Amino acid sequence: MAPASQKAEEDDDDEGIADGDLAAIAPGYGESCKMVLVVRTDLKMTAGKISAQHATLACYKALMKKNAKLVRHWERTGQAKIALKGTSEEQLLELEAIAKSLNLCARSIVDAGRTQIEAGTRTVLAIGPAPVRLVNQVTGSLRLL
Repeated sequence: MAPASQKAEEDDDDEGIADGDLAAIAPGYGESCKMVLVVRTDLKMTAGKISAQHATLACYKALMKKNAKLVRHWERTGQAKIALKGTSEEQLLELEAIAKSLNLCARSIVDAGRTQIEAGTRTVLAIGPAPVRLVNQVTGSLRLL
């Protein structure tokens, strides 16, 4: 059986909020895109633990299947990734629902519980890559990590 942290990547949406139309996002020529990573600060994870969360990879893999053109655009325009502060599991779930309602790729990671965090704890949410203007509709009020 796959660890819980890998489950989010493999099953994509077997639990949680269903994706919108991931193929619907098309950035304009030269339009900046970014991916954001919302990290729960209430868990007090170390930098190493945060870096081990694979929400960005889960988004990348999902979009390579559904909207590879968007991923290539993001790669050509600098692959911007921004880490933001989240406050709770409820906030991550709310942001994920908003992102998906805008057809943005959003994936949260549920930790396997092998080190610092209890198994089943939602730790990190990735959104994007997508045009900055769309991602900011979801996370524009959050502070940098």
